[in-house]
Amino acid sequence: MKLDERGKQCPKPVIDTKKALESCNPGETVEVLVDNEIAVQNLSKMAASKGLSAVSEKISDNEFSVKIPVGQGVTPASGAPDDSDEEPAACLPDSRKKGMAVVLSSNLMGHGDPELGKALMKGFVYALTQQDVLPETILLYNSGAYLSCEGSDNLEDLKSMESQGVEILTCGTCLNFYGLSEKLQVGSVTNMYEIVERMTAAKLLVRP
Repeated sequence: MKLDERGKQCPKPVIDTKKALESCNPGETVEVLVDNEIAVQNLSKMAASKGLSAVSEKISDNEFSVKIPVGQGVTPASGAPDDSDEEPAACLPDSRKKGMAVVLSSNLMGHGDPELGKALMKGFVYALTQQDVLPETILLYNSGAYLSCEGSDNLEDLKSMESQGVEILTCGTCLNFYGLSEKLQVGSVTNMYEIVERMTAAKLLVRP
């Protein structure tokens, strides 16, 4: 099956591909054409979440092919032994609060003076690292994408939380819009479909 998702905004390529995969039989392959690398990353991540492997190819500067074979996943079947249960190298205790997501939709905290807002956000992210219980996920979108990119005053604190198991996800469409696609320094790229999934599944949403 071949999908042409060029020119379509996130999360449309992810949703269309997900539906295509669900309609395919084992042994078939879904090929998706997209026009940017962020879309390639989003599709690869979605495939991995389903235990499938994606193979991408750059055809031109504005055309990429992502092929996802169906039925060749690596996720163990239900009840099957999982060899991935090895002790993590750092052996850190899991201090994350399951179901808590922090939403950073701006690089500033509150409304008013921009310099004050920037200082408040830096203080908020630092204070987050000092809590006894860390969030399970941090979602960054709109100008909040700046916080996880090169030049951000918050990188050290975000990396500290990531090293303790906190999932840090930055909106790919936002990175593209602000010209930050090559400057992401912590966490991984996500899409609006996954952002909505995380927010609707969260038991507690924290917004500074």
